[in-house]
Amino acid sequence: MSLSSNDVWVFIEQRSGKAADVSFELLCKSRKLAQVMGGKVKSVVIGHQVKELAEETFRYGADEALVIDHPALKQFRTLPYSKTLTTLVQQFTPRIVLFGATIIGRDLAPRVASATKSGLTADCTDLRIADVTYLRKEYKQLLLQIRPAFGGNIIATIITPDNPIQMATVREGVMEMHALENYQHGALTAIPYVPDPLDEIVEVIEQHREENHVNLKAAPIIVSGGYGMRTKENFRLIHELAHVLGGEVAGSRAAVDAGFIPHERQVGQTGVTVRPKLYIAVGISGAIQHRAGMQESNKIIAVNIDPDAPIFSISHYGIVGDAMEVLPRFIEVYKNKLK
Repeated sequence: MSLSSNDVWVFIEQRSGKAADVSFELLCKSRKLAQVMGGKVKSVVIGHQVKELAEETFRYGADEALVIDHPALKQFRTLPYSKTLTTLVQQFTPRIVLFGATIIGRDLAPRVASATKSGLTADCTDLRIADVTYLRKEYKQLLLQIRPAFGGNIIATIITPDNPIQMATVREGVMEMHALENYQHGALTAIPYVPDPLDEIVEVIEQHREENHVNLKAAPIIVSGGYGMRTKENFRLIHELAHVLGGEVAGSRAAVDAGFIPHERQVGQTGVTVRPKLYIAVGISGAIQHRAGMQESNKIIAVNIDPDAPIFSISHYGIVGDAMEVLPRFIEVYKNKLK
């Protein structure tokens, strides 16, 4: 394997020709990483009839799209996808390769990293480029892979200085996604697919997928409740306030564990990462695990009976009081204001 370039690659996860949002989020982040290193952003699009999708990646910052298009690649299968991407990485040696921390990304990334002897950090919440001195040796333009560790009690910065290729899986929603207003159509580079008998060990006979009807990431207003709501009956106030404001309902892990709300509405390290225009946190202490999932919200209002609750350290407006008294007043005021 030759020395790596300063290019940043993003694996574009797709189903039926539609890309996962996290892939576009990573392209947007990759633009910033590549600018620091003086490299280019390349999207890796594997599938069947994915030319339009490859062209769409230019809108989010890709300078070039590496396209591997073949009927055998229509649906994700671990062996052909990992073999194809491994071959590409070995041939072109990018500096950084990014994947979404999804079911597919978590399956694919470690296989490619292991086969190419690359450094890999999972479930990152931030990525940066910096010069690092480690064990009295200087390393230029290393990828800082930032993620919660030890149950979310600390934020760890991980480096892989001895690996020329650095890989990371990144959580959905933690990077901002913005399409470029003025963008250039980059180069579409077709890469031939080389079949292997081992690829056919697993065959997809049928596929059944149920779409998630809860989309917290797209909600402009989120009202989130924690264990401080005390009972599932009290949690109805969260639903009522969200309904009045036209927002979505969410909760902390403690609220999910208590049975107040289903897991798909959990915000935090082990849930969804959101950045709404308004996030109202009620009865949530604000442990780092929860803050990791919502601290990028545009405006945060916190309601908690404990004046020393950590949530107040990141909230723009804080109300110290019993949620059972505060929420009914909120609801009444907003009902009258929004008539």
